[in-house]
Amino acid sequence: MAKNKSNVTIHMVSSLDGFIAKKDGSVSWMQSTDNYEPGITLTQEYIEEYVSKIDCYVMGSHTYEHALKLGWPYGETPVIVLTSRALTSDKKSVQFYAGDLNQLVKDQLKSSYQNIWMVGGAILTKEFIRLNLADELIISILPIILGDGTLFFDYIGQEQRLHLKDVTAYKDGMVELTYEILKE
Repeated sequence: MAKNKSNVTIHMVSSLDGFIAKKDGSVSWMQSTDNYEPGITLTQEYIEEYVSKIDCYVMGSHTYEHALKLGWPYGETPVIVLTSRALTSDKKSVQFYAGDLNQLVKDQLKSSYQNIWMVGGAILTKEFIRLNLADELIISILPIILGDGTLFFDYIGQEQRLHLKDVTAYKDGMVELTYEILKE
């Protein structure tokens, strides 16, 4: 059970021009070879400590399929995959959900988990923002301009005020922006 107020974070990796995947769905560009000396080094220990605070992941089915191809970085942490397709998994930590998003987040996830991360999909990101389900937005921007592909935000249809909470620069040139999503 959640000890304190639950927090829903949208996390996305993006190119500088706002794309989360190439036109063909490829994310091979997500490895940077840039060198920004004053930045933080992404060590295995740093990454493990960072992700150890996440209680549950929520993702769309295409992000789920990409994660399986890339080697499943979510370990045994519970993962809810939102899909209307009949998908299966051999992972005990994965559940599939096709119902009401409000009900899932407000009634099921927030009562069970403290730190919930929505980790992929432009469509899902827009729905979380439109339905006012997210509390925080973390955008990790890589030092690349793709010029075309799948946009992180495309015609979201509403204005959303944010409050900058933190900025972190990494040695590989990635910059992470953390925003509180202001509720009005």
